[in-house]
Amino acid sequence: MSRVLFRVLLLNLAVALAKIVFGYASGAISILSDGFHSLTDAASNVAGLVGVRAAQQPPDQDHPYGHRKYETVAAAAVTVFLLLLVIEVVRNAVNHLTGRSVPSEISTASFLVMLVTVAVNLGVVAYESRAAERLGSEVLMADAMQTRGDVWSSLTVIAALVGARLGVPILDPLAALIVAGFIGYSGYQVARATTGILSDRIVISDADLERVVMSVPGVVGCEKIRTRGSADHVFLDLHVWMPPDMQLTAAHDLSHVVKDKLMARYPQIADAVIHIEPPPPRSSSSGSGEPGPPVERRVHKDPPYTRRPA
Repeated sequence: MSRVLFRVLLLNLAVALAKIVFGYASGAISILSDGFHSLTDAASNVAGLVGVRAAQQPPDQDHPYGHRKYETVAAAAVTVFLLLLVIEVVRNAVNHLTGRSVPSEISTASFLVMLVTVAVNLGVVAYESRAAERLGSEVLMADAMQTRGDVWSSLTVIAALVGARLGVPILDPLAALIVAGFIGYSGYQVARATTGILSDRIVISDADLERVVMSVPGVVGCEKIRTRGSADHVFLDLHVWMPPDMQLTAAHDLSHVVKDKLMARYPQIADAVIHIEPPPPRSSSSGSGEPGPPVERRVHKDPPYTRRPA
């Protein structure tokens, strides 16, 4: 996977540099902005490479949960980079719209550069999609989807260049503002994902996990289901109720059945910690303190509580 990401990184850098160099040389603000947009793909590749390399490092004494959050930190840095790009693109576009910058002359070379880079991006999308399907990689598939968005951005720029060539030069800075919107949306998506991971947002629905747990014969109920991590690397802990008269060894074996079934249903679960306990007594016990009727097979819901930091 690292080899695929590295190759794609080189291609994205080549595309970005071609657009940026030609954009500065020709003064075409839309091409320059699209080059900055292509840099976001390269930045995403860097974050993916950091995540893959970090995932290869085993947990140690200082990092018992592994090193996957280094990818999240890298992605957070990408968000700051995207914010700076949006500011630069908007500033250049406003300068052109207000007449502070001289309108650029759209040449045939402008179309040639954009068409070649679109062709390269389409090749990257096809290459990453095939590799993602072969390796079963969510990282590669997500990166291919982001590059496909870059293709649409480039097509918007080409349409604006056609309009500018036909005598409507204002379309060039307007296209730059549209590209700034693409970059801003990419930054929003990255920021939303990284914030969810760093704040330990729920990853898998409690109800979905409950159904899997309750499908195991012998389980009486479950509670305190908690998930955290990234979409492809989840940590799970929960409490599972066992019959009060079950031997400890049997309850331990049953907890492994529950764990195996959960991890088979959700391969993205890196580890699951299961606490076994008897079901709580019914609140409607007799006045003498005797326990009520046997507890039915059910799922208990606890009120919200403060999550202990990792």
